[in-house]
Amino acid sequence: MINRETIDKIMDTARIEEVVGDFVHLKKRGTSLIGNCPFHGEKTPSFHVSVTKGIYKCFGCGKGGDSVRFIMDHEKYSYPEALKFLANKYNIEVEETELSPEAAEAQSAKESLYIVSQYAATFFVKQLWETEEGRGIGLSYFKERGFREDILKKFEVGYSPDVWDAMTQSATHAGHKLEFLEATGLSIKNDNGKIYDRFRGRVMFPIHNFTGRIIGFGGRTLKTDKNVPKYVNSPESEIYHKSNVLYGLFHAKKAIRDLDNCYLAEGYADVLSVHQAGVENVVASSGTSLTVEQIKLIGRFTQNITILFDGDAAGIKASLRGLDMILEEGLNVKIVSFPDGHDPDSYMHHVGAGAFRTYLEQNRKDFILYKANVLLKDAGTDPIKRAGIIRDIVESIAKIPDPIKASVFIRESSSLLEIEEHILLSELNKMRSAKLKKSFEGNHRVAPSSNPKPYTSGPPEPLGPPDDLWDDSAGPMGYEPQEPAKEEEYQEKEIVRLLLAFGHEFVNWDKIDDMYIGPFIMQNLSDVEFDDPLCKRIIDHYKSEIDNGRLPTANHFVKHEDRDIADLAITLSTSEYALSENWLNKHLIYVKDESMNLKATILGGIFHLKKRKVEKILMNLLKEIKEEKNEDNQMILMQRYGVIKGVEREISKFLGSVIVK
Repeated sequence: MINRETIDKIMDTARIEEVVGDFVHLKKRGTSLIGNCPFHGEKTPSFHVSVTKGIYKCFGCGKGGDSVRFIMDHEKYSYPEALKFLANKYNIEVEETELSPEAAEAQSAKESLYIVSQYAATFFVKQLWETEEGRGIGLSYFKERGFREDILKKFEVGYSPDVWDAMTQSATHAGHKLEFLEATGLSIKNDNGKIYDRFRGRVMFPIHNFTGRIIGFGGRTLKTDKNVPKYVNSPESEIYHKSNVLYGLFHAKKAIRDLDNCYLAEGYADVLSVHQAGVENVVASSGTSLTVEQIKLIGRFTQNITILFDGDAAGIKASLRGLDMILEEGLNVKIVSFPDGHDPDSYMHHVGAGAFRTYLEQNRKDFILYKANVLLKDAGTDPIKRAGIIRDIVESIAKIPDPIKASVFIRESSSLLEIEEHILLSELNKMRSAKLKKSFEGNHRVAPSSNPKPYTSGPPEPLGPPDDLWDDSAGPMGYEPQEPAKEEEYQEKEIVRLLLAFGHEFVNWDKIDDMYIGPFIMQNLSDVEFDDPLCKRIIDHYKSEIDNGRLPTANHFVKHEDRDIADLAITLSTSEYALSENWLNKHLIYVKDESMNLKATILGGIFHLKKRKVEKILMNLLKEIKEEKNEDNQMILMQRYGVIKGVEREISKFLGSVIVK
């Protein structure tokens, strides 16, 4: 178990923007950083990072937390594993107390898969560089193909001996359990119970996950036997899911973010060659067809993908059919194709690093126009084929969610395809209508956000005035009027929000100068019972802390061990909206911030809640009066109603005087 002092050091050192920034491309917006959420698919960023508060919050899927929680959610790590990950990132030495055997076993199962994978990678590297067979076969192969040693070492390329169980024997002798070797697919047990290595007599490409840990392998045979598969890849395991992995992303993610573009190649050797040419923002789909998950992975860092196509014409046509899903995810797609007979690997070694980089820069073409050119060349003058190609191109454009981009491609395609623009627009809207109808029939309803407007080639519609400004009577931005029961729940949450936001500040009104706002709120709500269970737990905990001489901060609740409390604290401490500086700088419109008049903000919160509670009491009294048959009891209830009604009037009068001032 990691001791408290080490945990505190990790928490103090880890910066939320640096931790999240390793996984998500963040852009500054107001006081927050925003990006596409890594936990659910989205095209419009709803993932916010607050540097000052040290937390993240997605207003799309609801996930939120601090640096440790992000690593736990993203990497599926346990709490200790996430702490160790951050400690390693910031070079913090981890001091641990001894775990019980049960806890150690629970922690070690998944970790063992990583450990045996790393052992295998080290074994393969050692075989390549330090054994006669490895140097004579594996290293010679790479050098004959023109790969430099620094590139081979950077990607930890290795060699698996052409022996039935060399790696398995080495690993088990080193103390690694056979069950974990089998679970990762490194070792295979046949029907007779014999154990053998999966990757025999192959050069090895280790596959790293997002954080650099080895999760699988690709092995290429050097034999010419047609019965031997050219490549063998690790099977799916608890740590390796090939549809969610891009080969080389660990080494490329910084360059992708910095250059705002990702080159997408097909194979392992392509990635190594492009890196050797000095172009580091390149990944490959690890021997699988491109998946939506892989596209979303790239979308975290950049909206721009450049596909590196082999020069084979048949292969290009086949690949074109599968790339529309990149457009559906809202990414910009360009194509670079190489002369016939070349792929990125062979062409780089053919022309050299400098000429290769120049070729990439000068031969990038928009996907839609590239696709149109390729297919038109194949169709020639055949009108039937040309009609089919036009429909194919429009189908691709229909997948682009951005209407402005789609409009531009319609206009350019009109010229290229030699067909009038309004005909293409008509066909496009037919396709979108058909898709919408199909969606409606499948779901029996269409969400408002999925009701797209037909594309036009004209300018986009003007945006209406913003409606998310602060309203003192309604509360913070982003909240809408609620039904009575919901309104009461909202008012309770508003009190919790005020405690988190301002509880540690001093009361500065009515000549009170020696009291914090937190205790002030608690004192003034001592006669109020909270109904929402989660709010009640937070209020009770807040009161308990005060009674013990401690004033809890928002961070105390954000990092609370009770996940429900932490989630609510994060939600109430963040807002999806931020008031643009242009209101003052450009429009000369000054909008008051709630902190400018803390008296109105705090007392407004307290008395709005009290008003709701009083209204609830009055409603219950009216019900009792209506149901009471005894006239004397009815009179007592009516007198009580009159007293409570008077309290309500006083609260309303007070609210009016405080809020208006």
